[in-house]
Amino acid sequence: MTRSPSATARTRTLDAAQAALAAEHAAVYGYGVVGARVDEPHAALAREAYDAHRVRRDAMSRAVRDLGGTPEAAAAGYALPFAVSDAAAAVRLGAELESRVADVYADLVRDATGALRRDAAAALREAAVRAVRWRGGSVAFPGLVERASPSGSPDRT
Repeated sequence: MTRSPSATARTRTLDAAQAALAAEHAAVYGYGVVGARVDEPHAALAREAYDAHRVRRDAMSRAVRDLGGTPEAAAAGYALPFAVSDAAAAVRLGAELESRVADVYADLVRDATGALRRDAAAALREAAVRAVRWRGGSVAFPGLVERASPSGSPDRT
């Protein structure tokens, strides 16, 4: 039995919303680590990001329910992409968390419509701005994972 195009689209949107929710759970966890290690000049940014991701997490839980799904619960813990033993690593983690969140919201922008799409675009923009603040610089297209070939030049496939 094949699914209708609208059912397939709803499934993609729900999957993208669940992925955004999972990214928000991970970001909230990650900011607990960032906040414990970050230096004073970045402490306010860490608190602001933590609060923003908690709000987005709750909104994504509602969005998943609105799409007919059951929101995935947060894990007890998350693997960090690298060891965070000092303030410099905490700043790098903040940038990485925001990049990962932007990636999943880019997918949700692609798959959603209406208010959910607008909310996803706003979340993508907010994550991109926070990533710039952590990184001290921007990337060309936030939320789009850049792939590179082994030679280091962009992969055009």
